[in-house]
Amino acid sequence: MSLRTVLAASAATLAAAPALADVNIYTTRQPELIEPVMDAFTEETGIAVNLAFVDEGIVERLRAEGARSPADLVMTVDIANLQQIVDAGVVQPVDSQVLRDAIPAELRSPDDLWFALTERARIVYASRERVADGEVTTYEALSDPEWDGRICTRSGLHDYNLALTGAMIAHHGEDYTRDWAEGVKSNLARAPEGNDRAQVRAIWAGECDISLGNTYYMGLMVNDPEQQEWADSVRIVFPTFEDGGTHINVSGIAMTQAAPNRDEALQLMEWLVSPQAQEIYAEVNNEYPVIEGAAPSELVASWGTFEGDRTDLSEIASHRAEALRIMEEVDFDG
Repeated sequence: MSLRTVLAASAATLAAAPALADVNIYTTRQPELIEPVMDAFTEETGIAVNLAFVDEGIVERLRAEGARSPADLVMTVDIANLQQIVDAGVVQPVDSQVLRDAIPAELRSPDDLWFALTERARIVYASRERVADGEVTTYEALSDPEWDGRICTRSGLHDYNLALTGAMIAHHGEDYTRDWAEGVKSNLARAPEGNDRAQVRAIWAGECDISLGNTYYMGLMVNDPEQQEWADSVRIVFPTFEDGGTHINVSGIAMTQAAPNRDEALQLMEWLVSPQAQEIYAEVNNEYPVIEGAAPSELVASWGTFEGDRTDLSEIASHRAEALRIMEEVDFDG
């Protein structure tokens, strides 16, 4: 059965039609982004997958459902969200040598509660016309006066920017990060608004010269006729931390406490780190594979190479509350 014929819009649909699915997933990822890889799994194994897109409130939903929850797995687009789910006690450890062998230690929790499936880098989109090669080198330098009035970004309270701020705390501590956030704010060309692609549009329109964004948005823009001109106006730059590499974030997966279809769910988790699944992820989502030896797509490879920062993702996630407090204290979005 095709995944598209069993796609559920909510947990209520999942619960009402359990016979349609062998594995039920609550996800903050747009279903169309992961349908191709789930379709391939179903075709290979005969196990149907039922996706319920849950934009907000996964923790509350899983707590309310308790042992009756139809969800076997949760998938998120950000380590902070994934760690919040883990901290809520609504997932269980997964003892899988397949997962431990496939996924580097820094991309999974030490207690086997979550596992990364893909990576993306939080990079700088730089104007081809107004920013010289080598002008952007570090995240720390984004607070330097030379960028006064030249930076665009989405909300400082968004998960992607909170993760970057959490990583800055991990590298330099809270006091430094507060000063850094104030410096970046003072360099903004406009108040934060829109998503990552909106920032590239602003560069194209001449409103700013650089912006923060995730790598895969370039793939989305170049494949959209209405946005390709925006993409052509910028190039991707991979900044680093002064004492580290380029900031990365992950999409990840965890098994719920209830997991009514545990064996099938485990089979899916292990399949998602197979070369076949990682290749599909790379081609369809313009993300970076997590398994050693798996190559990014030709498009992604064309953006250049980088050395990912290997600060433990659990540590970065643990600084989310401090990062949020700093962004609120400096009134970053004000």
